[in-house]
This record gives sequence, structure tokens and C-alpha cells, in this order.
Amino acid sequence: MPMSPRVRKFALTAHITFSVGWFGAVAVFLALALAGLTSQNAQLVQAAYVAMALSAWFVIVPASFGAFSTGLIQSLGTQWGLFKHYWVVVKLLLTVIATGLLLLHMEPVSYLAEIASQITPSGTEFRSIQLQLVGDASAALFVLGATIAISVYKPWGLTPYGIRKQQAQAEMRNEKSAKRSQGFYILIGLLVLGVLIAIIHLLGGGLGNH
Repeated sequence: MPMSPRVRKFALTAHITFSVGWFGAVAVFLALALAGLTSQNAQLVQAAYVAMALSAWFVIVPASFGAFSTGLIQSLGTQWGLFKHYWVVVKLLLTVIATGLLLLHMEPVSYLAEIASQITPSGTEFRSIQLQLVGDASAALFVLGATIAISVYKPWGLTPYGIRKQQAQAEMRNEKSAKRSQGFYILIGLLVLGVLIAIIHLLGGGLGNH
């Protein structure tokens, strides 16, 4: 169902806020992951991983669900539709994939934060997780940047479903236009007929004897 202009602007504002917030939070997450990977300061490393877990659970995850839900509302409540344009479908898929991967990788984030709160992470296992977090955050930034660019440039056209919907809407508009035209011509015909009857009546041609 189409949204009113006020509701549409509110939904768009919410979607932009969640999307940009998600991107910014992941950028901070990447900075903390790099600090934890490269720093020689034990306290800094511990603080970095604890902060990463907190930001992931309380900022990144909520922002991802907020961006997904408001994007869904935007698609269903505006002329873009959910499956009518390729760029909307691609953006939706990227958002779903990014959110799914985020949830899957929350376990190593929580694990590393728990260990870091007790001791300084070290060893091959910890190094592997540290590298994984840097790689995950970098990939997430790329995907989120791609979704933002897709929203701005809208690079692809209509899907086959969108083409059919557009054609159906055009046919409906043509039918309505044709019906309005028919009604207009009928009205004109009735007016002309009424004028002719009035003229004939005034000239005494048959509708009354005066």
C-alpha cells in the first residue's frame, strides 16, 4: 500500500539513519580490530576486543535489523516495489547476506572479548580469530558501501516482474483514460442533442404546437 508523503519521508529518514549508522559502526569495529591485531599494549588490546563485542551487540546488530526492516518498508510502500527493480533486489540480497554473516560471526567476537577480559589474547588460535575479524569487518564495509552506492545510482532497470507490472498499470491508465473520453463524448452528444431538440422546439418543428 502506498505511503503518504509524510510517512514516506519518515521511513526514508529512518532507513538512511540505520544504514549510515551501520556503516559507521562497522568502520569503528574495523579500527578496533586493527588496533587489537597490531598493538603491543596489552591493556589496549583487551579494551579493543571488549569494546568490539559491546559495539557489535548493541550498535551493529540493531542497526543491521533496522536497515533491513526500514528498507523493506520503503520498498513495499513506494513506487520502487520489492521485486520490480534489479537494484532493489540486489540491495536486499546484499543486506540479507551481510546481516546473516554478521550473526554467524558474532560468536568469535564474543569469544575473543571474553578471553580478552581475562588475559591478553595470544597464540595461533587467537591470531587466527584476530585476522578473521579484520577480514570480516573489511568485507562488511565493502558490502555496505556497495549497498549505499546502489541506493544512490540505482544502476539497473526493471525486472521482468517490474515490466509486467508497469505494462499492467499503463493498460489500466489507458482504460481509465478511454472511459473518461467515452464519458466526455457521451456528455457532448447529449448536450448537442439537447440543443437540437431546443432549436426544433423553438422553430415549431414538432415537439409542441404554439
